[in-house]
Amino acid sequence: MPEHDVVAVLDGLVDLHCHSGPNPFPREFDHVEGARDGSRLNMAAMLVKSHHHNTVMDLLSMKDQLADVKTRVFGGIALNSQVGGLNPYAVAMSLRMGGRAVWFPTFSSRRHVEAHPEGGGFPTASFDLPSGIVEVRGEDGRLRDEVHEILDLIVENDVLLSAGHMAPDEIEDVFTLGRARGVRRFVISHPNFVIDADPARCRTFVELGAFVEHEVGQYDPYGNKKWDPALLLEWIRAIGPEHTVLASDLGQLGRPMPVDAFTRVGALLLELGLPEADLRQMTVTNPSFLIGLD
Repeated sequence: MPEHDVVAVLDGLVDLHCHSGPNPFPREFDHVEGARDGSRLNMAAMLVKSHHHNTVMDLLSMKDQLADVKTRVFGGIALNSQVGGLNPYAVAMSLRMGGRAVWFPTFSSRRHVEAHPEGGGFPTASFDLPSGIVEVRGEDGRLRDEVHEILDLIVENDVLLSAGHMAPDEIEDVFTLGRARGVRRFVISHPNFVIDADPARCRTFVELGAFVEHEVGQYDPYGNKKWDPALLLEWIRAIGPEHTVLASDLGQLGRPMPVDAFTRVGALLLELGLPEADLRQMTVTNPSFLIGLD
């Protein structure tokens, strides 16, 4: 079995899915601490996500602390009930302040609530406040007007459109309209968790221009999910590394640091036979495009 320098392969990686704080849920580290720790892999950038608020505001308040940190940190907005759901005004503010991503509903999506009606270790509420369902379709079955407005803002600012935790049919509708309106950067996260989109369905999203993101936090043997990395390799081969992204989905209290999870899962994939060039494409090249470093 060949020996691999996984640290060299991951040099300059970009993490598109980091749940650092501040956040209503307990976090292992904040945005500054996460970016500083990223220096161990010469991390080029990280995208910080909250289910509750516009993270660009956090980063502006941390500007002085981030000034000497090499890793660039970007924020965005998730369209859950806490920001008014499909709220074009909140999206416009986030993007014009420098946001690089719009996540369609995550824990306010009907799909998420159906998958986790009681929270199930993946909370749908915080501070005992309910999270109302945010529907992307109206009573007539069509995508709501606000979806059109938000997609136009995404095009205007050329930023990332994430499927959030929507159901596959909703994702296909939003991505189809997004492509027609000129969106260039699409991603669907953890298709085999919450969303429940199989590889065949994901290939449909790829045909629309999307990348399929998998989370190393799910496959890290020192994490709390401990999924088999062989399953991840099957997904990579089914979709192709040119259409796949690896991200952390980490930051939650008690879970590993992203750098450690990337290193461990990356090493396991290489041991299973994944070419170094493919690992680098999924952790450096593809996410660099999606976050706009191109």
